[in-house]
Amino acid sequence: MDDAAHVPPQAAEQESTGEPRPPFPLYALKDHDTFLVADAFGDIGGVGDGLFHNDTRVLSKFRLTLGGEAPSHLSSSMSQDNVFFNCHATNQNLPLLGAGAAPHGTIHLERKRFLWDQRCYERLTFTNYSRDLVMLPVSLEFEADFNDMFEVRGSKRGARGLRTPPVAEGRSVRFAYTGLDKVERSSVISFSEPPGRLSPSRADFLFMLSADDRFELYVEIGPALAPPPTRQRWREAAARARLSMRQRTRRGARLHSSGRLFNEWLDKSRADLALLTTELDTGPYPYAGIPWFSTPFGRDAIITAWQVLWIQPELARGVLSYLGKHQAVEISAFQDSAPGKIMHETRRGEMTALGELPFGRYYGGVDTTPLFVGLACAYAERTGDMAYIDGLWPVLLKAIGWIEQFGDSNGDGLIDYARGATSGLSNQNWKDSEDSVFHADGKFPVGPIAVVEVQGYAFAAFRGMADLARRRGDAANARRWAKRAETLRQTVEDRFWMEDQGFYAMAIDGAGKPCRVKGSNPGHLLFSGLPSPERAKRVTETLLGSAFHAGWGLRTLASGEPRFNPMSYHNGSIWPHDTALCVLGMARYGERHGVVRMLAGLFETATHFEMRLPELFCGFSRAAGEPPVAYPVACLPQAWAAGSVFMMLQACLGVTVDGWKGKVTLNDPRLPIGVDRLDIDSIVLGDKVVDIRLSRTGDRTRARINRQGSTAGVWPGRLAC
Repeated sequence: MDDAAHVPPQAAEQESTGEPRPPFPLYALKDHDTFLVADAFGDIGGVGDGLFHNDTRVLSKFRLTLGGEAPSHLSSSMSQDNVFFNCHATNQNLPLLGAGAAPHGTIHLERKRFLWDQRCYERLTFTNYSRDLVMLPVSLEFEADFNDMFEVRGSKRGARGLRTPPVAEGRSVRFAYTGLDKVERSSVISFSEPPGRLSPSRADFLFMLSADDRFELYVEIGPALAPPPTRQRWREAAARARLSMRQRTRRGARLHSSGRLFNEWLDKSRADLALLTTELDTGPYPYAGIPWFSTPFGRDAIITAWQVLWIQPELARGVLSYLGKHQAVEISAFQDSAPGKIMHETRRGEMTALGELPFGRYYGGVDTTPLFVGLACAYAERTGDMAYIDGLWPVLLKAIGWIEQFGDSNGDGLIDYARGATSGLSNQNWKDSEDSVFHADGKFPVGPIAVVEVQGYAFAAFRGMADLARRRGDAANARRWAKRAETLRQTVEDRFWMEDQGFYAMAIDGAGKPCRVKGSNPGHLLFSGLPSPERAKRVTETLLGSAFHAGWGLRTLASGEPRFNPMSYHNGSIWPHDTALCVLGMARYGERHGVVRMLAGLFETATHFEMRLPELFCGFSRAAGEPPVAYPVACLPQAWAAGSVFMMLQACLGVTVDGWKGKVTLNDPRLPIGVDRLDIDSIVLGDKVVDIRLSRTGDRTRARINRQGSTAGVWPGRLAC
């Protein structure tokens, strides 16, 4: 994933030690730079869960008991818009405390919570459904360890700052910690009712509930003491949180189909993207995923923005603006940076502030810079917004300059990588775990390493920059970059192609030796448009074969290859965003039947994960009557997993939006299996708005494009507006 991201502090950590494993399933809430992860009861156990702000865990334990026992769980859910977590539970047998004993199932407990403006708001509702008076003992246990996110993920530290003893007073408890970075971090838990007994780690209440009685307890957790929690404060903050989410989910074109479950998938994916998108001073930016990567990542945000570019181009603009603002200006081995390079990851925690790890602002991604340039070119083509591109042009010149000057350390014409310091990522493509690139004998290659998909990204970057230069009247650079693109294309075709396997090698090592291994990487070449049509066809056939296609999606590594393991992070698992990129690449070369089948596989996967795709899942072959196998520590939600449905749908429909010509084109559109009608409303095209109506009759798909209320045409073949 995310990269350093999708991978623990260092790519090696995900495979060697693994992330901490709190109880499954987990439920996540997020608001700006604050997020909360808890179990199905709403409890926090302090494993990999907690309440986090700016990469610091500000609440590491939060556990509720009734009569000294955990309640009996009934159900848990997230609201459709991702604003509220809700848990329903009931009591175990309660002790006799001077009133009638309450047997199991007498008291109904509802826990409802949300985040807003760095605070967690929770409402606990207790309802007595018995005919007797009940004395209800309620306890909340809590703790704040102020661990850095990388400590939570398993990193060890030689020293830590000072934790001030918690202060319990009245109806609140304050925790505080002064880090080695001299920053004081605090967390305050407050209750609407004074507890009968309050200590630095526990609040005990005793509620008297008559027959059919109901009582509400409000709890707030924030960085500072605020007015006591009340129903009014809860309702006002909830309204603001819901309004903010509604504004984010309404961005871009709207999609609605005849399939109820398919609509749920579309709506949940849109809600997940809205949840993860944070309003920065440069515009909207999708954070990578919860819990490990709720922060700006370069690669993830670029691909997420690309996935929804055809329906929501403003997200790409926000991503480009933020990454351009933080472009590298110096050479640093520790940060893996060089002038013009685009950021891979940024963190705000204590460990990165102190330089214990390089990820405060880290540039160790070989693909982020060409992807950045490629997205800018794609954004220009989608919108025709040359004014924005003109403003971004100095950043693009520096980025393409990094590719030309620093990207090819071997001098062989290929874009390669080798980490600058041992604290950085050993592999710096999207498959950035330490064992994801290897030779056919299973041995790891010597560096610097040139992975095949990055050559495709660079090819698209050079070709896109050539087009933009022509439009800017810069004929010399247009010719130079077009030539670089064609030279790179020929180099890849000559050096990576394995004629005996009809496929491209995964990488070429520092000694010039190809890694003759079949991974999903060449599917990204199709996305970039580099291969010849003949070779693209052979790659497509291989990807759609049983070695790659597990029935749910595409494996990152073909079964039968050395190091194949369907339970691994990158060597045989299935990543929805990887599948989507490969599928859009296949569609680019005319594949349709396989594209529809792949979309169906991911849709059926989503139905087993409450209509949201995880970061990744295991690559076991599909078996009748059995669900896909979850990867135990995958982020959920994850931005580029949520965005995958929109890229897959674009591939099925053959949609292109040409901002230069002001035209929407459908090329041999196919509707998803089980969907007979699809409406796409309000595709913004310059100063116009375009709607698309697709329907299926028998085996024929018909399309109608409306512009400003007028019908542009009806299609059974190819349609443009």
